[in-house]
Amino acid sequence: MTANDRTAPSSGEVATAVKRMLIAESRLSMDPAELAGDEPLKGDVLNVSSLGFVGMFVRLEDELDVELPDDLFNGRTFTTVDDMVEVVAAAAGR
Repeated sequence: MTANDRTAPSSGEVATAVKRMLIAESRLSMDPAELAGDEPLKGDVLNVSSLGFVGMFVRLEDELDVELPDDLFNGRTFTTVDDMVEVVAAAAGR
């Protein structure tokens, strides 16, 4: 199967995968549906390190069967859960 043969994940699949990764990186035990989109990535609930973000993007590529560009971080600031979901969804073709 080539990159062109893949079906892009739905926006819901992307959001759930991103939230699940953020929860795991922050060592929390909660349902992804409980994590609000406006939740800060560095706050009282979530706390993801820079290295954690890199690992998350590698795992997201595998889980969603997409290729996220190496320059995904260039000129972008990820402040909330929705920021991450938006960028990953755009890169995944959603």
